[in-house]
Amino acid sequence: MQIITKKQELQQVVEACKKNHQTIGFVPTMGALHEGHASLVRRAVQENDVCFVSVFVNPTQFNNKEDLAKYPRNIERDAALLSSIGANYVFAPTPEEMYSAEEMNNTFSFDFAGLDQVMEGKMRPGHFNGVVQVVSRLFYLVQPDRAYFGEKDFQQLAIIHHMVERSELAGTFGNLQIIGCPIVREASGLALSSRNERLSETEKQTALGISKTLFASSKWAKEAGATVAEVQQRVIDAINAIDGLEMEYYEIVDQTTLLPTTTFNHAIGCVTVYCGPVRLIDNIKYE
Repeated sequence: MQIITKKQELQQVVEACKKNHQTIGFVPTMGALHEGHASLVRRAVQENDVCFVSVFVNPTQFNNKEDLAKYPRNIERDAALLSSIGANYVFAPTPEEMYSAEEMNNTFSFDFAGLDQVMEGKMRPGHFNGVVQVVSRLFYLVQPDRAYFGEKDFQQLAIIHHMVERSELAGTFGNLQIIGCPIVREASGLALSSRNERLSETEKQTALGISKTLFASSKWAKEAGATVAEVQQRVIDAINAIDGLEMEYYEIVDQTTLLPTTTFNHAIGCVTVYCGPVRLIDNIKYE
């Protein structure tokens, strides 16, 4: 496996792959890799001739500079994991390699068709501008045939789909396929996240209340006469009743539009909860 830190070198490698008519699978990450990331990489390895993984903590998607500073980083451990599961290339640039000073200091503009106005976008203004900025740039550089994203960040996945659909009109990314992959959980049910590294063992036990409540809500939704509003409030009350957890939001929305819905058909419940100082997200589909 080869680690690449410069855009020019990356483009040379990608060009060679294209000349050899090799299909490229791509997994963009911010490092601190866990089994959830590994599942994406294994699928990319299996379904493509060559697998590229980016490891880049993108500063333009953090509206909280303290959160950016505390985000876990360990490129040596990440590289060892990626090598062991068959990744061919890791792109690990510096912020200065990815962006000019002007790009770092100015908000990237994009038409999200309203997908950025709810949930994460509402709570973290500018976050998805930074996500689209970095992902679109990585797509330009890697030119993948398939790109893999986890469904834990469901709103992000919806926005990436929207970005590619808009770009396809101009043929920007060719026939790029965006592939969403299921949430990977610990045996306990806790959704795997790089932020879990910041949880103490006690906090990890407390955080289990998030997934347990979501799983229970799937049963509540099937109860006779259950309404979306009732299930939503029941989830909020249950999580807020757990000592050590603080609900930021819980929304039940349509999986396509991300707008609030009054039916469980094609609905997904998305939650963000603070466990101590650590902000955790999770979701459950009500299909």
